[in-house]
Amino acid sequence: MVPLWWYILLAVVLFVIGAAGVLLRRNILVVLMSLELLLNSVNINFIAFGRTYDDFRGQIFAIFVIAITAAEVAVALGILVALVRNKSTLKVDDVTMMKG
Repeated sequence: MVPLWWYILLAVVLFVIGAAGVLLRRNILVVLMSLELLLNSVNINFIAFGRTYDDFRGQIFAIFVIAITAAEVAVALGILVALVRNKSTLKVDDVTMMKG
């Protein structure tokens, strides 16, 4: 059986890569993929702790996170298609249409 700390280490590595992608990248698609990495690292923690403590609540939470992530991706891609049609750019610094 794989020890719990391996899962935690994997989740920390994915979380750091995702956080660096969100903070350092300027392409909106890369930022969205980095957000997906962040959420997947949380899912790994939910499932690993649920498996360690023989509790299904971690897996249930992971399924909810996956569903919310799918909805987020659908909305974000719709917004990105509208941005590309109007601005023809996907750089975060160039997009100021959403500033109210």
